[in-house]
Amino acid sequence: MTVLPRGLALVFVHACLLHSVWTKLELSVQDSVEVLLGAPALIPCHYGFGPSSQEPPFVMLQWFVRSPGNSSRARIFYGDSGQQLVDNNTEYSERVEVISETNRSVLTIMDVRLSDHQREFFCQVNGLAAGSAEGKTVLRVFAPPEAPVIEAVPHGISVTEEQPAKIAVCEAQNGFPKPNITWYKNGELLESSPGQVKFLVLHWRSSSGLFTVQNTLLLRVQKETRDALFSCRVSFSVPGDVRSLESSPVNVTVHYPTSMVELWKESPPGLLREGDTVELRCQGDGHPPPTFVFTREQQPDVPLDSRGDVLILSSVSRKDSGLYQCRPGNPHSSSEAKGEVQLTVHYLDAAVVVPAETEIMFRGEALTATCNALSSLPTTTAWYKDGRIVGTGSSLLLQDASYHTAGEYVCEVTVPVLPALQTQSKVHIIVHGAPQMQSPEQEVRMEQPTGRVLNLSCEAQGSPPPTLSWSLSAAQSWEEVVSRSFSHSSLSVVSIRVSADFSAVCNASNDLGSEARVFSIKAVPMVTAPAAFSPAEGSGVFIVVIILGLLLLAILGSVIYFLHKKNRLPCGRSGKQSITKEKGNTKDIVVEMKTEESVLLKAVNGDKRAPTEQ
Repeated sequence: MTVLPRGLALVFVHACLLHSVWTKLELSVQDSVEVLLGAPALIPCHYGFGPSSQEPPFVMLQWFVRSPGNSSRARIFYGDSGQQLVDNNTEYSERVEVISETNRSVLTIMDVRLSDHQREFFCQVNGLAAGSAEGKTVLRVFAPPEAPVIEAVPHGISVTEEQPAKIAVCEAQNGFPKPNITWYKNGELLESSPGQVKFLVLHWRSSSGLFTVQNTLLLRVQKETRDALFSCRVSFSVPGDVRSLESSPVNVTVHYPTSMVELWKESPPGLLREGDTVELRCQGDGHPPPTFVFTREQQPDVPLDSRGDVLILSSVSRKDSGLYQCRPGNPHSSSEAKGEVQLTVHYLDAAVVVPAETEIMFRGEALTATCNALSSLPTTTAWYKDGRIVGTGSSLLLQDASYHTAGEYVCEVTVPVLPALQTQSKVHIIVHGAPQMQSPEQEVRMEQPTGRVLNLSCEAQGSPPPTLSWSLSAAQSWEEVVSRSFSHSSLSVVSIRVSADFSAVCNASNDLGSEARVFSIKAVPMVTAPAAFSPAEGSGVFIVVIILGLLLLAILGSVIYFLHKKNRLPCGRSGKQSITKEKGNTKDIVVEMKTEESVLLKAVNGDKRAPTEQ
């Protein structure tokens, strides 16, 4: 840059003295210019000589700067109609630029720094005889801070603290001028209050000149503070405006004693029964959650073995019924805070049946059996025999006992509202009585061919099981082929070769009496010569064999005829395969043959046929 020569300055002054009188110079500048850090600052300067006056032939314009608190100032620019010069060796030698127009000059400061803040920039205009004037503009520099960062204290704060305790710290970095931090609780501004709310504000300046502000919130917490959300807001100035940035909200941990306790049955659901495992859970409104002491009302000074907030009672019985309580183990908690729950363990004792185990009855007698079970809940009773229900209620009446009455009776007692409670007991009924023939006919008459082997069957009921014996009226060849005894009956079958008219008597007897059944047999000549068979085989065997042979021949002939009619009986290999495939249909034929065989055997050996059926 070029410095104005001294000789040129003298010529300039001389010219000013020789000039005629001019109108007074007028000049205007802005009081201040605001700009963001790093941006260019434009400082305008306007001047004039009045609307009717003549502009002087020579106008000199200069820019000066002065730092705050400094009385001296330094020139940074000079210019007139002939030249524009930026002064060397100043702080602004490389950062300023001046654009001069008619009656207007604009000073531009590039890359504004924090050191430019609050500096005064002077615009001076000299119009010689028109006079001189200057104006001052203050440059203000702004730097928005970073978003505020909030950090809540990691530990809990007790409501028992008597003085405000540190809640959270809010910090905003790298702002200029110094930003301001305010606190909010649930969106409402917090203000300082003696003994309740305090703020501790710190700030420092980095080497770059930017400010970092830290604001610590101290608050006397209450129980309701546990749900509060705290946030901070940093306010800062920017050119022509004031803006703010808000932090994310935080919640603080509040410690407070337990004032309310609740105790409930966690499991099992529904009513309790003996043998259940019961889980009781206790919960209080204190924080942190306290440990609990479980007791029973019957023994309030004897703590029960629990795990934290859970009490487990294994395989409970009716003795475990009662009022259970839990209290906080924390001594700071209210001594009146406790939870209670009433447990009722329901039970069903074993059913008792009267008569017990085994009871003997006689035919025709009546018996009332009772069944009862002690229970804490209403019960229902049902009686079963052979898996079928035979009665309900605690009493079972057995009237006019018969042999069908005998058997095992099961009494089942159930609690309807708690079906898992169930018990059973039983009684065995034995019915004693004199023998009674299975068939009501006392005498059976029949005709049989001479020489035939006849099977006679005799079955009688009775308890104790009757003894069966046979007696024949005439000399006959006979033998007993079946003799069986059951719990309430006996069976005997004899095989007799018919040689003449005779009667056979089956006599059934036990300790309580006897009963007889008579078979009257009339011998008639046989139409065909009888074959010789042993008595054990019976004359019907030969007849059955003949009939079966005839049936098989008839069936075989029908099958061959059927295949012939359907052209399904070839002579080759494929014909054999077709016959093989037809074998699946013979199953039904075999079944039918067996059925006929059983009918024939029954007809031949039937022991209860009347004479008209012969």
